[in-house]
Amino acid sequence: MTELTQNSLNPSEAHDPKRSDFVREQVAEDLDAGRFSRGVQTRFPPEPNGYLHIGHAKAIVLDFSIAQENGGICMLRFDDTNPTTEDQRYVDAIVEDVRWLGYNPDSINYASDYFQQLYEWAELLISKGLAYVDDQSAEQIADQRGGFGRPGVESPYRNRGPNENLELFREMRDGMHSEGSRVLRAKIDMQNENMQLRDPVMYRIRDVHHYRTEDTWKIYPSYDWAHGQGDAIEGVTHSLCSLEFSDNRALYEWYLQQLPLEGEAPYQTEFARLELTYTVTSKRRLKQLVEDGHVTGWDDPRLPTLRALRRRGYPASAIREFCMFIGVSRTNSRHDIELLESFVRTELNQTAQRRMAVLRPLKLVITNWPEDENGQPVVEMRTLVNNPENDADGTREVPFSRELWIEQDDFRMEPPPKYFRLSPGTEVRLRGGYLVTCTGAICDEAGNPVEVHCTYDPQTAGGSAPDGRKVKSTIHWVDAGHAIDGSVALYDRLFKEKLPGETTGNPIDDLHQDSVEVLRDCKLEQSLCDATPNEVVQFERLGYFAADSELEGHFHRTVGLRDEWARLQKQK
Repeated sequence: MTELTQNSLNPSEAHDPKRSDFVREQVAEDLDAGRFSRGVQTRFPPEPNGYLHIGHAKAIVLDFSIAQENGGICMLRFDDTNPTTEDQRYVDAIVEDVRWLGYNPDSINYASDYFQQLYEWAELLISKGLAYVDDQSAEQIADQRGGFGRPGVESPYRNRGPNENLELFREMRDGMHSEGSRVLRAKIDMQNENMQLRDPVMYRIRDVHHYRTEDTWKIYPSYDWAHGQGDAIEGVTHSLCSLEFSDNRALYEWYLQQLPLEGEAPYQTEFARLELTYTVTSKRRLKQLVEDGHVTGWDDPRLPTLRALRRRGYPASAIREFCMFIGVSRTNSRHDIELLESFVRTELNQTAQRRMAVLRPLKLVITNWPEDENGQPVVEMRTLVNNPENDADGTREVPFSRELWIEQDDFRMEPPPKYFRLSPGTEVRLRGGYLVTCTGAICDEAGNPVEVHCTYDPQTAGGSAPDGRKVKSTIHWVDAGHAIDGSVALYDRLFKEKLPGETTGNPIDDLHQDSVEVLRDCKLEQSLCDATPNEVVQFERLGYFAADSELEGHFHRTVGLRDEWARLQKQK
């Protein structure tokens, strides 16, 4: 069970690199006590059977930062012990995502590199009477393990002698037995309260092609048998895992105690995983979303995968800061997605270039705009600031002329109360341009405006009136003669409920069917032709948008300008 939490700190505050938590305190105690004769070594150990998501980001940040803070190293190790689900494309994607997040592993390793050593150690346990071959089915073994409050039942094959077990195990290795007919189990304690110690399976027969070792092996180690031993082989000191592995720690330690290790055994510590509101991170659920066509793929910007967040425009630095900010705890909790968005918004406010774009265009005509000697409307160049947060980003020149595009929402023939944008008789400021007064509009047969007419005050260049008169609204625009066509995707929450599936047990029941809206007739400032793939810019008054990596002129809304997390804090 996870609890819903909100942080009370300000996301704009920089994290303290010397912050303390129970994991860092444990590492500090180990160093002070001289527990290890080697420096701090950590590892991030994903299984290459899917794509990384925001939950993995917390583990990555913790693994690498613990090593960095203590002058140690962090490795990337693929726990590739299940050939039926793993693939090289996942390996490549994970390496890419880890590096995009800002980390370079000291080395890239694979559990499959250690298959021979693991096999030899398994034979060692058999020879010591600590492992045996069981001929029972998976169903029989599961039933005999019992449960909490129910005693386990020993296998009828538990007391086979070491020689017979070695012979059978080697036959399993050589492909002489069919899949599912036998397994190798550790011989520990079938009455132990910790279910993980009730003679766990160490090896299964799998006559399956492995993406790295190909057809060399007919048996494959379990995660628990490979994991701790991989840590020991690599010299890991601190094995950091999420809370679901807390019951596995006793087995982790038992295996290591039986082996002739060259150095000190690694130590496992568990921490709470990361969950977000309006989001699911279960690999099974994410796979269902993709395969059932609820999203367009693993990089659909509505998903929490790292490749999806990158495509949406989330800066890696903002994700790192968010993970550091929420810290490390021993209790699973669910954080507001608005908090993550607040970190993204804070980062982009500092770095994103400002541009103008009109998503739902409406033509605006300045009827008293001057013409040149050839009777053509004069084109002026207005100077606009690229980023008010950084003077070094300078300015740009933007064309301004008689016909402009404005947002449909910025005009009303019959304005509602407290509507201060354009309507007949009102004056507004055009961003960086002039003050204009609406004189009317041309409407279609249904009464919808198709062209707004205004006059401008030539004494108000830049948007300021010499006589000091004030206007209550500033609207953005794009020059019609120089605009480029584009499209944008606007995203809402993928799930309607804060805790998807809480009521029905199935998050798919809470899907928001209209979570994306694509606008295809947008008008963009000409400089957006130069937007590079995945570059994020601020569309003034509209939010932050990321250029698509492949489709030219298409942008994904990253986040809006309004800080929803700050609003939530005020409501508390």
